Amino acid sequence: MADGRFTGSTPCTPATPADDALNRLRLIRSPRIGPVTYWRLIAEHGSASAALDALPGIASAAGLADYAPCPPETAAAEIAAGNRLGARLVTSDMLAYPAPLSELPDAPPLVWMLGDPAVLARPMVGLVGARNASSLGLRIARRLAGELREAGFTVVSGLARGIDAAAHEAALPGATVAVQAGGLDVLYPAENADLARRIGETGCRLSEQPIGLQPAPRHFPLRNRLISGLSRAVVVVEAASRSGSLITARNALDQGREVLAVPGHPFDARSGGCNLLIRDGATLVRSAEDVIEALTAAAPLRPSPAVAARPAAAAAASVPPKRRRAPSPALREIAALHRQILDRLGPSPLAEDQLIRDLALPAAAVAPELVTLELAGRILRQPGGLLSRPN
Repeated sequence: MADGRFTGSTPCTPATPADDALNRLRLIRSPRIGPVTYWRLIAEHGSASAALDALPGIASAAGLADYAPCPPETAAAEIAAGNRLGARLVTSDMLAYPAPLSELPDAPPLVWMLGDPAVLARPMVGLVGARNASSLGLRIARRLAGELREAGFTVVSGLARGIDAAAHEAALPGATVAVQAGGLDVLYPAENADLARRIGETGCRLSEQPIGLQPAPRHFPLRNRLISGLSRAVVVVEAASRSGSLITARNALDQGREVLAVPGHPFDARSGGCNLLIRDGATLVRSAEDVIEALTAAAPLRPSPAVAARPAAAAAASVPPKRRRAPSPALREIAALHRQILDRLGPSPLAEDQLIRDLALPAAAVAPELVTLELAGRILRQPGGLLSRPN
């Protein structure tokens, strides 16, 4: 795929690593395919190429007559744009793929990476907080980030104004990772453009989104799950009771990471979220020593049951499809199962494992139909394994 042109193999030649990367990119960029659905399709069909071949049939069974996967030319153009930016497309099977992300049930199948991947090999701590941070909050963020850097940690944050920017700045040169909500070439907010440039030179910038994508509100929770997913612990410096930083903290808890918070004045709304976290059991932070002590005392990270199932599914994917697939149930049975699933879902998110327990059916019977309903746009999948129906 030199100079960004699509150079797929012919039917008479074996697939190359470039072909595989292109197919993986096509699959995750196909309409209504998110990370969880991606992994299920890989497990079911054995490869991204086979999953792409199967997608139109799956969509047709879901009632979508004109479904088309992401075209090869579109994926090749994204790769060319990333190459021009100097970024690297890292797929989940590459050594450069960040190891902590592989523990997530909704791990991104691929990420765009710009900068020095060596910073991802150090233990990482997420440091997040308010955009409209106080002077004291900014000083605390700088001190924590600087002390963590000196102690050998990489500081992970979201390149936002306020606490994020202060943390990145103090961890430079080098030991910081910025996870972006949009494409790597879209520097948001614009005031942090120079900071982003310097992080790309000595630290690392990551994004799972396409090159050129302008971030929308729905992209920030997805970014937040990667901040916590990369980190062994997440420290919240200042956060209101309802804020994106608390979403990151909740993600961290779901992912088995440590959650810590800096306390603040009870009358300062910017500290309301931190004080709530401490009340609910988060470790109180006074200095980087508290963070390091919490990490030393914490048990080693272990994948959740949902994560543990994904490698097993990947292993099963190597079995020829004819030996793996059970006979297809009758259309009437499928329609009845779809009705049962939809009857139990509403606008409020419900955990997938809870849905399966409510249905009292084997997970292997429910999971493929969730993929079908997602492709049909009849259910929405949210971070953390949550399902809902569109409003």
